[in-house]
Amino acid sequence: MYKPIVLHGHERPITKIKYNRDCDLIFTCAKNSEANVWYSYNGERLGSYHGHSGVIWCLDVDWRTDALLTGSGDSSWRLWSVETGTCINSVETNNPVRSCGFSYCGNLFFVTTDEVIGRHCEVMVYDKRDDSHMLGKSNVFLQQLPEKEKITVAAFGPNDETIICGHENGSVTQLDATCGEFLKKTKPHSNMVTDIQMYPDLTMFATGSKDRTAKLIGSYDLDVFQTYLAERPINSAAISPTRNYVLIGGGQEAKEVTTTHTKEGGFDARIYHLFYGEEFARVKCHFGPINSVSFTIDGNGCVFYVKLSLLHIGNFLK
Repeated sequence: MYKPIVLHGHERPITKIKYNRDCDLIFTCAKNSEANVWYSYNGERLGSYHGHSGVIWCLDVDWRTDALLTGSGDSSWRLWSVETGTCINSVETNNPVRSCGFSYCGNLFFVTTDEVIGRHCEVMVYDKRDDSHMLGKSNVFLQQLPEKEKITVAAFGPNDETIICGHENGSVTQLDATCGEFLKKTKPHSNMVTDIQMYPDLTMFATGSKDRTAKLIGSYDLDVFQTYLAERPINSAAISPTRNYVLIGGGQEAKEVTTTHTKEGGFDARIYHLFYGEEFARVKCHFGPINSVSFTIDGNGCVFYVKLSLLHIGNFLK
């Protein structure tokens, strides 16, 4: 890899990163109340989105790079104009928002909330074209989950027909995106699912888990195709869109980092063969657990961030 660009634009640990469709912009949020947008080629920060009053756990951008969606611990989600940074809509939820995402068409988006005392986890789908949805008065559906099945990560499935969810108990479920009905359920992990990232054609996805494994799973039947093993908890896994690579990041918990040697912490970003499941490369350029990893659309670059609020942008040698 070329020498990566290292960015520091948040005062607290980063919680989520997201490329836009053209991969010329990177959106980040952290455990403070603002989201940032960066120019991916040189790391220039283009602007910030201010309005939340708590930690921002999740964000997503539509395929036109017109709208940015954020979900926060202040129990609200917001839609922003990417270009101007103005807040278009703000809707309060019953619980803190944990994950969110746009559909492929960009008209629909989902929001999931945490499970708190006396209130179960909820998943909701909204339509941008419906004014009542944007005011929080109605939605496509609202599904309440059973106790101890909190959704930690989620993504739209093929043709926007399903929503694939990863849960705190290690299970992966498939919901009907039109009514919220549970279609399929499997339990590929023994601990919390930390990440779900779709392959570009949406036929399969990669999961990361605290059980020290990542999985390659089919989007239709939720069959496990491959397992990738690590020595430490995995926080994120991404599939290369152009090569048979899986990029995995994780490491020892942040609270134990100060007593751990770099070699023992498992802080390297690791690259596995997609089908054989064998590790063949590592990226060493930081100290601290990696929270999230992502590939560029051409597969020639990647971005990952660590607990120290640092964002690393790297390019692979062709």
